[in-house]
Amino acid sequence: MVSERMASIHESKTLKIAAMAKKLTKDGLDIIDMSVGEPDFDTPKHIVEAGCNSLKMGETHYTPTAGIPELRRAISEKLSRENSLHATADDVIVTPGAKMAVFAAIQALLQEGDECVLIGPSWVSYEPCVAFSGASVTWGNVDENFMPIDLAANINPKTRVILVNSPSNPTGAVLDQSVLMEIRDLAEDHDLFVISDEIYEKIIYDHTHLSIGSLPGMEDRTVTINGFSKAYAMTGWRLGYLTGPRETMKWVNRLLSHSVSQATTFVQRAGVAAIQGPQDEVFSMVAEFRARRDLLVAGLKSLGIPCSIPGGAFYVFPDVSEFGGGDVFTEKLLKDALIAATPGSAFGPGGMDYVRLSYATSQSRIKQAVERIEKILK
Repeated sequence: MVSERMASIHESKTLKIAAMAKKLTKDGLDIIDMSVGEPDFDTPKHIVEAGCNSLKMGETHYTPTAGIPELRRAISEKLSRENSLHATADDVIVTPGAKMAVFAAIQALLQEGDECVLIGPSWVSYEPCVAFSGASVTWGNVDENFMPIDLAANINPKTRVILVNSPSNPTGAVLDQSVLMEIRDLAEDHDLFVISDEIYEKIIYDHTHLSIGSLPGMEDRTVTINGFSKAYAMTGWRLGYLTGPRETMKWVNRLLSHSVSQATTFVQRAGVAAIQGPQDEVFSMVAEFRARRDLLVAGLKSLGIPCSIPGGAFYVFPDVSEFGGGDVFTEKLLKDALIAATPGSAFGPGGMDYVRLSYATSQSRIKQAVERIEKILK
């Protein structure tokens, strides 16, 4: 027996494929895992030490649901300094991972019968979170570079939220100021909220990140979500945060108090160290990701596989329609090339012709992957 609401939630294809890749590797196969959505770098040592020191100090007890004051204050200062968001520590809520922040924000803003606009291929967990709220998704069309086309056509009396993810998972697309201004205008004209997932903000190339909540008129319409998993290679630590209108944050806090209670205490201390400590390793990681991106895009194009150059994150989203489409190509990659990837269909109807390849793996493995793809295409 299962509730109708739970039955509406689909299994995460990305986690399913990642688990499959790990099993095949354990069975002795040389799998190149390009399905994974996490940096392949270690968490910087000063962050690890902060977490360990917190444990040694006995910080293993409950904190306020919204997080320890030191971390909330550090986040608010970061948001002001880097994102031009005027949030006080009282406006910040810390969560066990940014995914929980996304879930909580969606539950706070959407209800039965509402609609949420997703822009083109979007992260696999957005739609299930919306479905759990009783609302539904409408998919905004995008061009070949995954920029929105005629987003206004998706707006109707049921629309309540536009969800923005820039840089994007799975496409790596970065929305520029003109696009964000268009979304701002739609939000103002139709009295909408915007949820802005900015988890990849520091993993960005040849662009400057802009938080839509910093645009005039958007402070009271935007919930901004971020976290530590991607920038600081802290996926397993599970630490995220969100900020937005105080009335919305009040209900988010209430949901968290009755579900997860809080983010892990000593992990929050590590978060303070991440924000306030040296950022050199973040910059080095991004430089390496850029080199890997260029290597993979060039390799795919040399094989005749169309691929736009991502402006951020650590994924490419090539068009494999000439090779049977995303589902067929992904299956062939795993079966014949021992490469784990994610079919574009996992990210919505606009992704059917694509496959997502993560370049959170070494340059040598990327070169091997291109060689293996060449063999199966021949």
